[in-house]
Amino acid sequence: MSGSVSGIGKGIAKVEVSLKWDPSPMGQPAIDLDLVAGVYRHADPHGTPVYLVHFDSRSPDGTITLSRDSRDGKGFGWDEVMTLELGRLAEEFGRVVVGTVIQQSNGERVFSQVPHARYRVAEGYTALAEEDFAAVPGARAATLAEFVREGGRWSFRPAVRGFDDAEGFPRAMGAAPDA
Repeated sequence: MSGSVSGIGKGIAKVEVSLKWDPSPMGQPAIDLDLVAGVYRHADPHGTPVYLVHFDSRSPDGTITLSRDSRDGKGFGWDEVMTLELGRLAEEFGRVVVGTVIQQSNGERVFSQVPHARYRVAEGYTALAEEDFAAVPGARAATLAEFVREGGRWSFRPAVRGFDDAEGFPRAMGAAPDA
């Protein structure tokens, strides 16, 4: 789904991106997925992010926050939740890309090895996207969503792309798909 569900011509103002997965079987190392958001200027929408938001940070202006962070997938409901207040982002920013990376400290893992992993992009109670990682089974990181400001309005674009390099993912996640 492209565009907005906020009403005619209003664009998207606030969204939540969420992840959930089942914990590792007993005796296996924990599985840790992390949400990452990259913010890009209008002038360089596919270049280096101006800043990144992830488990150990938040945006300088408080518009993007991680309100829930799991290191093992244990718990009820969504394990990781990131809120993006797109309507409050400074005018200089024209693109935000959100993705997830599998932490590799407990051994090399890909999405096909993460039990029941799913993500959701929602505006209020309306799901803009909700999927599993079947499209990127051999990846260690993946982009999930792209938000673009055009004509002053933010719109959502599904952007599921897999990446092999978990460590380099934050630098590469905003590159044009054919780059």
